Amino acid sequence: MTRAAGAALTACTLVTAGASAASAAEPTYYVSLGDSLAAGYQPDVRTDVNVSYTDLLYATLKKSDPNLQHIRLGCSGETTQSMIKGGICAYDGATSQLDAAVKFLRAHPGQVRYVTEDIGANNVDRCLPSGGLDLMCLVSGIFSLGSDILTINRALHDAGGAAPRYVGMTYYDPMLAGWLQGGTTQAVAAGSAVLNNVLSAVITGDDDATGFATADVATAFANNDFGDAVALPGLGTVPRNVARICQWTWMCTSYRDIHANPAGHQVIANTFLPKLTTTAAKNR
Repeated sequence: MTRAAGAALTACTLVTAGASAASAAEPTYYVSLGDSLAAGYQPDVRTDVNVSYTDLLYATLKKSDPNLQHIRLGCSGETTQSMIKGGICAYDGATSQLDAAVKFLRAHPGQVRYVTEDIGANNVDRCLPSGGLDLMCLVSGIFSLGSDILTINRALHDAGGAAPRYVGMTYYDPMLAGWLQGGTTQAVAAGSAVLNNVLSAVITGDDDATGFATADVATAFANNDFGDAVALPGLGTVPRNVARICQWTWMCTSYRDIHANPAGHQVIANTFLPKLTTTAAKNR
């Protein structure tokens, strides 16, 4: 080996070692915000557990970025207003979930690679009495939460700048499970699917206006597919959208609970992932 070649190799080794040391010392971050879906609530254990779509996303993203750390801020019961103002979950040194996220983003410029968010479902849950649907409550709730999501998204984007991938999500419709009861409840289920389309449009519009992409969970759960029939053991043949709710949430079990089960969380994670990893999807 010539002296020049040896010197080049030594320089290359030093650069590589320096880059490795810098990489090890400089963590990157995934910040997840949201309600009980982000927190991973499961009714069978009545607590938050690490089955959330955010945990699944983190495990996948970390494979290509070993230094990635998960800043897990999701809060069960969170509404858009409590995300902004606080009052449900406590955050060290912050007044609310949004305040905690904004402070973290500002404190780590250029290090946050991903920001995900799900919020809004708890704003309208009160409008869904057992077996019914309060139309005026839902319409009012959907459009009022729209202005809050704009506030939340703008605050996050202003704090984080252009570096992170920002992705929100639409929701599946647990009220579709009412189809199983037959009679007038099927009409209520069909109406709830229409209103979920409105909610999805509001969320997507807010995301588009604030530099967020949107994971279309409503479509992943076949929100509007009343046509294709699916046979479910013990429940008979039902529309595909009803089947998805039964398969991927706790609604058709004895718990009668709106939350996604582990399979549902995997579907949600799969819907988010391309928005976080595909170049063409950034801010779209």
